[in-house]
Amino acid sequence: MGAYDHSRVRLFTGLGGAGLFLLLIVLYRVGSELEVLNQWTTYSLWQIQKPLYKLDLEWPKFPEEFTGQTFCVAVDHLQGLVYVGQRGNEDVPKVSVYSEEGYLVQTWKTATIEMPHGIFALTTPNGSSVWITDVGNGKYGHTVKQYSPLGELLRVIGTPGRAGSDTEPLQFDQPAEVFVEPTGNIYIVDGDGGLNNRLLKLTEDLKILWLRGENGTAPTQFRIPHSVTVDSFGRVWVADRANWRIQVFEKSTGEWLGSWDNCFTEDGPYSVRFTPDQQYIIVAHLNIDKISILAAPPVGLIGDCIVVDTIQLAREVKPHLLDVSLSTGAIYVAEIGAEQVQKYVPLD
Repeated sequence: MGAYDHSRVRLFTGLGGAGLFLLLIVLYRVGSELEVLNQWTTYSLWQIQKPLYKLDLEWPKFPEEFTGQTFCVAVDHLQGLVYVGQRGNEDVPKVSVYSEEGYLVQTWKTATIEMPHGIFALTTPNGSSVWITDVGNGKYGHTVKQYSPLGELLRVIGTPGRAGSDTEPLQFDQPAEVFVEPTGNIYIVDGDGGLNNRLLKLTEDLKILWLRGENGTAPTQFRIPHSVTVDSFGRVWVADRANWRIQVFEKSTGEWLGSWDNCFTEDGPYSVRFTPDQQYIIVAHLNIDKISILAAPPVGLIGDCIVVDTIQLAREVKPHLLDVSLSTGAIYVAEIGAEQVQKYVPLD
């Protein structure tokens, strides 16, 4: 091999001192120079990169408007609205709707929601709707419900008030979260500590396309599947909370594509969402009050999990579920301990 390019060597001197320099020499001699440089350049950029997000101290404008435990949050990026699901006494609205600027727009005090757990805003050029998973034990519980943006109940999925595992009729037990594609396909993770540990894909008219999961630790098994999202490459990502891992499936067939667990050594993933450019995966960790920003793998590869950045929150705020605005890239975090939603905006 020819002489070393000292301009390349200088790129890494701040990352490992003499030990890293010697390691780089060894890697030069045993591998492809181009491959090694690409790996270490990527690694160095992640190590020296400035923080990716900052807290928006002015959102919401009046924090005292949160009056209950904030369990979930969803963003309608086309309308610029943020839906917050809350629990509390009868005076607490089950859903509060904010503008992305931080102003309270409206509240829902509907009796058709008992205990909201997950919330999703479906936004298409043809209209918007809001989907809520209800883990209550009353006559409206154990269901997934679709609402209009004004809080009108449009549809109930599941058998209201009856926990179960049947598929005909369809039953849930504490369904944790829902994700709906613009095509109408519905992904549901069921449940939040109940009878079921499964991922279902339904058509718009509620036919089951595929179902994966049962209680366990093997591939395709779950222990509290808590959050679900779909990327633009046709992969379904599930926060397998109590197994401390994320599992990935092919969305057309349900084929298991792989899992990540090496990033989750302190707490399992509670929520999983992509940034608008699909470059990062945003994950909430409730028990350590932290948000992790993970590198999203390219199409066809899962590989190992890589933490690019973290956001350490205040103690005991307990981030539960989060959402990302597809227009601004802002992260909205529902914190059940602090009883608030906080907004983090991308840094330039």
